[in-house]
Amino acid sequence: MDINTTQLNSPSWLFFVRSSFIASVAAISLGICFMPADLWVKGYLAMGTLFVVGSTFTLAKTVRDEFEAKKLINRIQDAKTERMLKDYDSDPSGL
Repeated sequence: MDINTTQLNSPSWLFFVRSSFIASVAAISLGICFMPADLWVKGYLAMGTLFVVGSTFTLAKTVRDEFEAKKLINRIQDAKTERMLKDYDSDPSGL
């Protein structure tokens, strides 16, 4: 497999992920709205839900960015290693 190739997600997977997210947010929102509780309790749960969703996005982006950074560092190290091996193979003295 080539280092520069990336695996793209299929359109059906993207649809599934997006629709699952929308369905889960809608379900929790409806659950909070129709819950037999005082308004302040519903507000507290809604704020908590928004915080969890926001922090989940932040965590996912941070993990992805860390993975991408490590992948770039590995590609740079692989290129350096390949260059060293190529220089070694082309050395006529055999050292």
